[in-house]
Amino acid sequence: MSSINSSDELMERISNMDRDNSVLQFSIPGKGKFTLVLQEETETTIAEGVENNSELKQMIKESQQQYKEGKGMTTSGLLESFSAKDFE
Repeated sequence: MSSINSSDELMERISNMDRDNSVLQFSIPGKGKFTLVLQEETETTIAEGVENNSELKQMIKESQQQYKEGKGMTTSGLLESFSAKDFE
């Protein structure tokens, strides 16, 4: 485990990460120990995901239909529906 003493040093180590070198364990004096894992970014769009997954396609279709029928709820509406008793 290496010690990192500046943000420039951390950014340099991160920029050197790749598929084969995807885990970086380091410590920052006064802060603690860290493990950074590089995960490969996927370029899949929602449309591609829907085409590749028939269940997801059906869920989105049902969701769109319910929205058209006014059966949806906004995030604000959902939060407003909660009371303190819901969190006891």
